[in-house]
Amino acid sequence: MALLYVFMAALLLLAFLHSFLLLLFRQRRSPLRHLPGPPSPSFFMGNLEEMHDQENNNLIANWVKRYGNSFVYRGFIGGCRLMTTDPVAVAHILGSAYDYPKPDFVRDSLASMAAGHDGLLTVEGEDHRRQRKILTPAFSTSHIKSLTPIFWDKATELRDIWRSQIDLDNRNTTDNNNADSEEGREHAITRVDALLWLGRATLDTIGLAGFGYAFNALTDDTNELARAFSVIFSTARKFRVMTILQVWFPFLRRFRRNSATMVQAQATMRRIGLALIEERRQAALEEQRLGQLEDFKSNSKSKSKANASPRSSTSQSANQGRDILSVLVQSNMSSVPAQRMSVEEVLCQISTFLAAGHETTSSALTWCLYALAKDVRVQDRLREALRSIETEAAAAAAAASSAVEQEDLTERVARCEYLDWVVRESLRVHAPVTNTMRVCMRDEDEIPLQNGGVGVGVGGGGPMVESGYVDEKGRRRWSIPVRKWDIISVPIQAINKSEAFWGPDAGVFRPERWAAPPQGARAIPGLYSNTLTFLNGNPLGGNRACIGYKFALIEIKIFLYVLVKDIEFSIDPAMVIEKKVNVVTRPFVKSEPHLGNQMPLNISRALCSASATTSKPQTAPTIFPPLCTFAET
Repeated sequence: MALLYVFMAALLLLAFLHSFLLLLFRQRRSPLRHLPGPPSPSFFMGNLEEMHDQENNNLIANWVKRYGNSFVYRGFIGGCRLMTTDPVAVAHILGSAYDYPKPDFVRDSLASMAAGHDGLLTVEGEDHRRQRKILTPAFSTSHIKSLTPIFWDKATELRDIWRSQIDLDNRNTTDNNNADSEEGREHAITRVDALLWLGRATLDTIGLAGFGYAFNALTDDTNELARAFSVIFSTARKFRVMTILQVWFPFLRRFRRNSATMVQAQATMRRIGLALIEERRQAALEEQRLGQLEDFKSNSKSKSKANASPRSSTSQSANQGRDILSVLVQSNMSSVPAQRMSVEEVLCQISTFLAAGHETTSSALTWCLYALAKDVRVQDRLREALRSIETEAAAAAAAASSAVEQEDLTERVARCEYLDWVVRESLRVHAPVTNTMRVCMRDEDEIPLQNGGVGVGVGGGGPMVESGYVDEKGRRRWSIPVRKWDIISVPIQAINKSEAFWGPDAGVFRPERWAAPPQGARAIPGLYSNTLTFLNGNPLGGNRACIGYKFALIEIKIFLYVLVKDIEFSIDPAMVIEKKVNVVTRPFVKSEPHLGNQMPLNISRALCSASATTSKPQTAPTIFPPLCTFAET
């Protein structure tokens, strides 16, 4: 028996050494070793520790200024990793998505958190192409339009909760002589954790809009599925050597911290997901049975009548039939292989979209309110623009005739110019996802670089970074040779805030820049508004851009309309907010790291409120303008 244990230990050691030596050999042969880059402070950890805080120390921008648009930093045991802000290189890498997929360790990390190994976020190649094609109808403009009443309801519910807290705090802290006055209520200030509340509101929204599931997170903090997501996403990660080792040696992942808690949370998601699938499957089968029974009773022999049955079985209601869950269940029941998803795939899509559908949106809204709280001028101008929407909508309703179709509030909100500028600018300066990593899976490739002697510059401002790069022999090169398994980082946030594209005030939140965006920014191959916030808009070999970006944009705009119109936001000037990345970028108070992720904002009733009660349209919304056109600017 002792010999058996020794033999097994030897096998494990050999497996470890084989993986380690193979990794060393592969990294030493990489052509990336010829590129310039920052010195490595550690052989084992490379530059990884200093990069862990890159959202707060301006590290990437400093490296770009010193080493150019494309350079190499060091990863585990000195491995060369390419980082590039060159727009031509970025377009090549992200546009060839299936030849440059996410590295296995990134996919494993996402899968272990919420996405699973068979979800849209983690699958690659033909599986990804098939899944995306199946899911696309759930994110059409017409379907998103039908979901906006849910957005209005949840935004209004959150606003009313916050106003009630303001009034309650006012009654508890003010003197009797003005406690009940309108002026006293307007000037009362209370503090809320915007991140916590917006996370609850957006979880409620995606639950209802995508899956018909009522989390009721705004009013009930005991929902077990909501708690499961909270366990997975709420803790800001610290840099740990063990985390890096677990990336390269999977057998170490069993020793992750809180692994038992994570397993329990994932089991909860799986159990509830299976229940949702079964419930919707039974509803679809019942609908199909009733349709067939109706056809049988009608005794119609026409071909059109015979073909109507399967169509009726897959359309349940205005909001059910093309929502995410209905599309998934219909796919699971399909007899056509190209249109079918397994139960495991469906489960992974549920957790993927519940997570992505509320974490990224709540992060975007939180950072937007933070930016508005820091800039009172912009907040006041936005509030004025939002209140003018309400005034115009009321005037249009009064003057409407049968010959003139009335524009509804949703459409007006979507078209509000200054609101659009604020959303674009917030998503540029505070991208929810700040970095994406890819690995070359071609045997060899040449990544093209911007040619012409100088890098992208902004007319009238911004540093000119020379394009291409100078290799170790002093030669300027206009392409980067890579081999299979070479890792590439695309720093989304650094590109969004690059002075070369956006000018010397690139790091400043200034919505007015969108009145005349700089010419240089047009080089960024972004899906939305010449930023990489939703990834790229040139899917040449696989589309990995955000499938739900239109959903997110109109949800963000409706929430901002409802909240900012009636509530003023401010922040303690002495409070320093920093960023921590745990898939998405979350805030924490620098002086209170022990309290974890939070965004404490002061709220009060907005003075001269145009309306204390009106916030959601009373009629069904008409179509809002296609948000995809923003990427064409």
